[in-house]
Amino acid sequence: MSAEIIVIEIIGWAAAVVILAAYILLSLGKLAGRSYLYQWMNVIGAGGFIVNSGYNGALPSAVLNVIWAAMGLFTLWSVWRARQVARAIVP
Repeated sequence: MSAEIIVIEIIGWAAAVVILAAYILLSLGKLAGRSYLYQWMNVIGAGGFIVNSGYNGALPSAVLNVIWAAMGLFTLWSVWRARQVARAIVP
């Protein structure tokens, strides 16, 4: 097994751990669904899955994770924007 394949596998497994940890923390009430940490964990995990599944030719999984990451980035942006508006309203 080449070093390249090992790195791709490590990225895939790390992505799985990050997304699973995010879901467990959400389920236990330790993170909120719109928290920055939860969303960043999903974006980073999806990025790892994009690399792994894209390398391995699993295009449906890669596309799903592109959408998953985009949803996380959109949520991060909308939470940031809502907080900016709230700060502008409350001096």
